[in-house]
Amino acid sequence: MAISVTIDRKAWKETLGLDRKARAAARAALAVAGLDARRCDLSIAFADDSAVACLNRRFRSIDNPTNVLSFPAAAGPSGGRRFLGDIVLAAGVIAAEAHGQDKKLSSHVSHLVVHAVLHLLGHDHHKSADARKMEQMEIRALAMLGIADPYHGN
Repeated sequence: MAISVTIDRKAWKETLGLDRKARAAARAALAVAGLDARRCDLSIAFADDSAVACLNRRFRSIDNPTNVLSFPAAAGPSGGRRFLGDIVLAAGVIAAEAHGQDKKLSSHVSHLVVHAVLHLLGHDHHKSADARKMEQMEIRALAMLGIADPYHGN
């Protein structure tokens, strides 16, 4: 699996091992989804809030940043490697959420990467049954990383 990770070091200056943690979270999400990580590619960008706000405005008509955006790739041919899409995370929003929820920043980032990878795979949380399924997948992926259930504070 090729996971391209880019990091705006000015916005994400206090986070060590970010690329390693992001790759591990992506691999865990793919594993719980039953995919062979060696056959999937994706891109993860750690950006500042203004870059994410610009993307959010352009693609979702929402004029502020959000924690994470997922941009699934168009379905490609089956067989060889599969490009899943792009993920973009906002430094300030995520840091504020982690602080407000009394979570480690690295754990919150891992959760959001898992969540975003599942979105790239077509999972969503608009209906309650789909949300429960997605949450259970997230919980299993995070457990693989040694991170407690983010939904129940265990």
